[in-house]
Amino acid sequence: MNYKSTFASIFLFLFVIASGFAQPKYIFYLIGDGMGLNHVNLAEIYTAETQGRIGYQPLVLTQFPHVGFASSNSLTHGVTDSGAGGTALAVGRKTRNGNIGTDSLGMTPYKSIAFAAKEKGLKVGITTSVSVDHATPAAFYAHQPSRNNYYEIASEIPKSGFDLFAGAGFLKPTTTHDKNEVTDIHTQLEKQGYKIVRGKDALSKDIYEGKNIVWLNKESEAKDALKFAIDQKEDDMSLEDITRGAIKKLSYKNDKGFFLMVEGGKIDWSAHSNDGATTLKEVLDFHKTIKAAYEFYLKHPKETLIVVTADHETGGLSLGNGSSTLNTIALGYQKVSQGTLSTLIGKLRETNSNATWEDVKNLIAENTGLWTKLKVPSSDEKEIKEAYEKSFINHENETSKSLYANDDKIASLSVKALNKIASLGWSSTNHTAAYVPVFAIGVGAEIFNSKMDNTDIPKKIAQAAKLNF
Repeated sequence: MNYKSTFASIFLFLFVIASGFAQPKYIFYLIGDGMGLNHVNLAEIYTAETQGRIGYQPLVLTQFPHVGFASSNSLTHGVTDSGAGGTALAVGRKTRNGNIGTDSLGMTPYKSIAFAAKEKGLKVGITTSVSVDHATPAAFYAHQPSRNNYYEIASEIPKSGFDLFAGAGFLKPTTTHDKNEVTDIHTQLEKQGYKIVRGKDALSKDIYEGKNIVWLNKESEAKDALKFAIDQKEDDMSLEDITRGAIKKLSYKNDKGFFLMVEGGKIDWSAHSNDGATTLKEVLDFHKTIKAAYEFYLKHPKETLIVVTADHETGGLSLGNGSSTLNTIALGYQKVSQGTLSTLIGKLRETNSNATWEDVKNLIAENTGLWTKLKVPSSDEKEIKEAYEKSFINHENETSKSLYANDDKIASLSVKALNKIASLGWSSTNHTAAYVPVFAIGVGAEIFNSKMDNTDIPKKIAQAAKLNF
């Protein structure tokens, strides 16, 4: 009798049986909006270059043991928008571009995995670095024929009964999609049982036990999104603040577990503008959220599942634009986002309409390293200077428009020049059909080792967690 073979068979059988009963108690679903594989690759290559090495420095994310990739097309388009993309990740079904949590006609609501988690008794948190009523977070709790129905989307928060919502604010707090003025959504939410708290320190001393929370940025700050990571100061609310606060809130006196969705929403915004340095810093900032989840996993390795993916890729980012030498370290000289640089140029124009080329050049150099730290090709300098002359001499202010920004052309040309020096290329200022990465670790993570459709991702989470979905 072959005892070794027999014992091996018994061990394998017991392992399979045990695996069948194992399921995560804590689920992290982390979505980098617009984050393609090259966005992650850029972060690793840049980090290695800052250490004086060619190659890459692994992130915690890329050391997750289970890796796959997914298609992202919608039902109606080869290139998805965030409405359909978010819906696919939330409900496991395709829909028309622009829809939120419904079929393509906008008539039939679909149940999201967040509702399935709530039905099982898990606490649920829906969080983001943009507005709470934006497409990706909305897909987890709302059902609307248009992602632009911001007031109607926010109005569905009380119906969900979810324990925590967090983000910058609400885009249309007093106006319906058909432009009727209505009761402020903040008032509505508080009437229906939600406590609104504000600022990065809102949960530092009080987690509001027994209360459902809507956690927003300070009233004096923007409602559409948190500041880009590259522009944030110490007292600004960050996605990491939200994530750590959400973990604290959802895990407090909770032996049943939780489901937490976190969206790094501004990777997409900066990639729409083809702002390489800002995009890099957004990916690294999102990675702080991943590390916070991973720290929790290390404390509860037999009860936690972390899945990280994206709703689509934005910008068609490429690393290497002709030469075999990469120079991503040049991105480190950029100190502000393209939008903030645009604002600084605008302020200079207001205070000194007769500013010289040297004045403008010095402002750009101070914030990007162009000319002082980095050699600028004459063709690029000529293009930037021509934009300066139109703006400051001829008073014909030109702008570069993208989905979330309308920036001064001098700023966008400066960032474009820096991208070139850093060996970055972009094929689009919009979404692309590129595959999105899927990284997983924890209980049930092994089922993510494959090529998937985006609709498969929530189904696999539900399979791992034994959710009715």
